[in-house]
Amino acid sequence: MPCCTICNYKWGILEVLQLGVSTKGKNCSNCGEKQFMSSETQKLFTLGFISLLFIPFLLFRIRLSDKEETLFD
Repeated sequence: MPCCTICNYKWGILEVLQLGVSTKGKNCSNCGEKQFMSSETQKLFTLGFISLLFIPFLLFRIRLSDKEETLFD
């Protein structure tokens, strides 16, 4: 599971899914710092939504970032 880049708090599945549909990031429930999905994870999520077979695999590949990244860097 992904961890906060500031405090290493492990995020739960619901928090990750909320972050996945958020366009402005989500605050860490432990330290309060805003976290975003890394551009690599955004690309993987795009593939996952295309094929629901990838969703279980994606949960182990999710990475967080402490700054907003665009999908295509």
